[in-house]
Amino acid sequence: MEQPPTAGEAGARVLVVDDDPTVAEIVTGYLDRAGYVVDRAGDGPDALARAAAHRPDLVVLDLMLPGMDGLEVCRRMRGQGPVPVIMLTARGDEDDRILGLEVGADDYVTKPFSPRELVLRVGSVLRRARPPADVPAGGSGSVPGSGVLRAAGLTVDPGARRAVKNGAELALTVREFDLLAFFLAHPGRAFTREELMREVWGWDFGDLSTVTVHVRRLRGKVEDDPARPRLVRTVWGVGYRFDPTTAEGE
Repeated sequence: MEQPPTAGEAGARVLVVDDDPTVAEIVTGYLDRAGYVVDRAGDGPDALARAAAHRPDLVVLDLMLPGMDGLEVCRRMRGQGPVPVIMLTARGDEDDRILGLEVGADDYVTKPFSPRELVLRVGSVLRRARPPADVPAGGSGSVPGSGVLRAAGLTVDPGARRAVKNGAELALTVREFDLLAFFLAHPGRAFTREELMREVWGWDFGDLSTVTVHVRRLRGKVEDDPARPRLVRTVWGVGYRFDPTTAEGE
């Protein structure tokens, strides 16, 4: 059953970018009824102009746009500052979905899709981008509470949505931040990709390549040598483990 947006989500500005007016109208209608302020764009340049004029809290972005595709739009938007992005794609090819995640999309939905499911995804990403100060520690689909987490030169403040490595702030997407916070809250424990999807994404099912791509992107930002990760370890046949003690001792 569709959950209504919380007080923190209601009124959030969502930019819908799709060159198919029917899809854009349906998505806009559902988001509007859910309490969001919705803006629409039919192509990449228009989307960038609208985002510059009124910075959205989240972007629903079609991959296949005329002229400038969604990947380039996502790159340029992320270059202007952090903004959550949910990518829409009509393609079933896994490479296209992974490309969207690689350029910084926080989530993706494959066409044809349920508008209600998309509204739920929007709410989920927004809640993680702007969590309330009293978020409890742990729990399925939640970021650890507001206590600051520290390990191996990393400092993560879930309440402020701020992550620092050796004094330098990290530019993380919503999901990358959540994944790092979860790892720091559970050092030394191995998690399967299914467990990470459930605990970090809050989903009981989904494409597990989403987890793989986000781990790779996170390593690129927190590891001294992403090709030889020492913090986020691969546990063969299981999944991943955050290992700050070993990294500090090597």
